[in-house]
Amino acid sequence: MSKTNQSIAPIVFPELIRKLRSIAIHSLARMYRPEERLFAFRLRKNGKSEVLEGISRRYTAMVLIGLAGEDSSVVKEVLGNHSREDVCRRLLQDMDQMRGLGEVALTTWAARALGYSQVPMAVDALRRMEPGRRPYPTMESSWALTALVVNGSNVTDMLLADDIADVLLASFNWESGIFRRWTEDSKIPKFRAHASCFADFVYPIQALSHYHLTTGNKKAIEAAIRCAEHMCELQGPEGQWWWYYDARTGRVLERYPVYAVHQDAMAPMALLVLAKASGQDYSTSIEKDLLWLVNPTEITESLIDTECKVIWRKVARREPWRIIRGLQAASSYLHRGLRVPGVNVLFPPSSIDYESRPYHMGWILYAWSAEGLWR
Repeated sequence: MSKTNQSIAPIVFPELIRKLRSIAIHSLARMYRPEERLFAFRLRKNGKSEVLEGISRRYTAMVLIGLAGEDSSVVKEVLGNHSREDVCRRLLQDMDQMRGLGEVALTTWAARALGYSQVPMAVDALRRMEPGRRPYPTMESSWALTALVVNGSNVTDMLLADDIADVLLASFNWESGIFRRWTEDSKIPKFRAHASCFADFVYPIQALSHYHLTTGNKKAIEAAIRCAEHMCELQGPEGQWWWYYDARTGRVLERYPVYAVHQDAMAPMALLVLAKASGQDYSTSIEKDLLWLVNPTEITESLIDTECKVIWRKVARREPWRIIRGLQAASSYLHRGLRVPGVNVLFPPSSIDYESRPYHMGWILYAWSAEGLWR
């Protein structure tokens, strides 16, 4: 990767980014459940109509993180008569019902992003879950670290942040360039222990970049750069971010599905903050992933549905019960170089998942905020 001079190389798709932001705002307004002060779990296409299903505190927190950088007109369009603080208050009221580290970490991150008065309450709840000492998924540990150190000098618990950073760094395979999906001492089946997903690139890169910006920790930024370099090396020829990886060898285990959120939000938001922290330029990889989103080579239409004003979730294989991912994990467990043959012929990647989830839209706003790093 080439160096930049104090700044990040500009992204060359401002019109596309404006379109993504517009669709995200419009979609979030449809996904908000004002009676609950929470966002739905998903919006699903059902024939010619749309169905809103469930609620999600985790997704609600992600949306708040995205909305934290927006002006009042955008917030009103999405939340109507409610404020961001109203929704954050609802999440904090539910803290005692949250059992997973992910919900607690994201709620803490959202409260900090909003400058909400009850941040100490959220941090206390996060501290009680003992990230850095108990085994958790790498993704959730990364959210916890980001929640503690995002926004620089206003660190809420430096000792806890240091513990989580140490655990994340211990889960990184410097040779393969990939983080394990679970931190050490996690009880998961052996045949899946080596398999990581794309989120295990994105969220540790993001967390360790923020941690470095706050602390200057050299090992954190070196791991983030090494991981990002390998992530970009593995990017598909048309810009796809593949889904499943072998943390032992650094090789791709299974390419599909390719998720829209990885292309237009998750990879950009991680690479942009890493660019800020390291001075590296990742704009070529970001531009490639956006090109794929506009014109996926596997299908005959774009995932960006301008008529319905929605971005559909993914391009996937036509397969029963997501069987290929499990078979690839099991076969590679038996031998590192073993893969199930003929999957592209038997199960072609030609299926669109006609659903959209609010966290995707929230991450679009976060990655491409009106005054964000991409400008």
